[in-house]
Amino acid sequence: MNTGRKMLESAQAIILKTAKSLKLANELIERLIQPNVIHELNFSVGKKIYKGFRIQHNNNLGPYKGGIRFHPNVSREEVQALATLMTIKCAVAGLPYGGAKGGVIVDPKKLNENELDELSRAYVRAINTFIGAEIDVPAPDVNTNPKIMEWMVDEYVKRIKNQKSKIKTDHETLNKLRATFTGKPIDIGGSLGRTEATGRGGVFILKALLNKLRNSKVYSLKSNNLTVAVQGYGNVGYYFAKLAHEQGLKIISVSDSKGAVLVNDGLDPETTMNCKKEKGTVAGCYCKGSVCDIRYGKTISSASLLELPVDILVPAALENVINETNMKKIKAKIIVEMANGPITEEAYEYLTKKGVIIIPDVLANSGGVTVSYLEWYQNMHGEKWSEDKVNEKLRLMMDKAFYSIWDKASGYKALDLKQAAFEVAIERIVKK
Repeated sequence: MNTGRKMLESAQAIILKTAKSLKLANELIERLIQPNVIHELNFSVGKKIYKGFRIQHNNNLGPYKGGIRFHPNVSREEVQALATLMTIKCAVAGLPYGGAKGGVIVDPKKLNENELDELSRAYVRAINTFIGAEIDVPAPDVNTNPKIMEWMVDEYVKRIKNQKSKIKTDHETLNKLRATFTGKPIDIGGSLGRTEATGRGGVFILKALLNKLRNSKVYSLKSNNLTVAVQGYGNVGYYFAKLAHEQGLKIISVSDSKGAVLVNDGLDPETTMNCKKEKGTVAGCYCKGSVCDIRYGKTISSASLLELPVDILVPAALENVINETNMKKIKAKIIVEMANGPITEEAYEYLTKKGVIIIPDVLANSGGVTVSYLEWYQNMHGEKWSEDKVNEKLRLMMDKAFYSIWDKASGYKALDLKQAAFEVAIERIVKK
């Protein structure tokens, strides 16, 4: 079975299970499972034809929202699964959005900048009639970034101006047209704080959980000096580690695709990232404070990082890294799913029954889409906020999202935040 199909079946299975537990009517369940619209596109760039997708899953809560990925393994099933999960994620985060996803089957590493520009614009020409600030709001995803959003925004604005010759071109109208895309560069309406948002949101959720656990009679934390291991040291993993370190948590291990480093006394995330940039990997970056020295730690494998006896484990890289082959070796008390789907269903059930508290991806990594919403809001209302204001709004929204899920989960026999998140999301979606 291909990965996309497995991901889709897994997403649909948990929605079906949750919807049945909520005793929803069959027609409501079907609307939650099936996407509203599947756009399968063939579009030309020069003499080459590319296949792309934009799948709009559900818009009960507001405009569709979801990223665009460029990858050779993009498939209809993968895009549909991700669109489905975006519907849940936006509802969990309390955003006035539905869920969508887009993708193009392409290896962007084989394209130069001009070719990437042309591809981005051609994709927008293929989707421009069914996106818009109040219809469907795309964003960056795998192998897309603010620069690509800039090209897409530019092309979209041109298309709208061509289609509506009498449209005003004042600043307010331009802002609202640009609101069709989020994750933009700051100078064309992007939001401060967006780069760190996913990692920052995950730390806010973890802090809210730790506060609840410290005050809980049922669940308790014995240590104030909690240890953390982060698998994946890209944008999300790095900012999670950096911000968690600033909050007093001890980061003892981080990894990337080439290996991992263990520093039992606690490593410095920023110095480690500087070292990674020099070496091309975190392996060998034994960094305490501003100094990196072999005496401070050792290199380990990325797989063994998952099995370290830490308090908090943060898989922030790939899907399905915790599965039936290693689930019995997991020693962490709390797992924060910063990657999408890093724990298989079998492993999730096993670990939850064992008492491991898992913050599910639809909650843990929703900081990115939350700040995308704040970017969209600023564009739509002609406002420009400071980074502190964005971060404070993010904190308040993350706390609110967490507490609604904690309250739901507190009624269960076992603390299952994933089940609670899906219940909260589906209840919000069907109420509309």
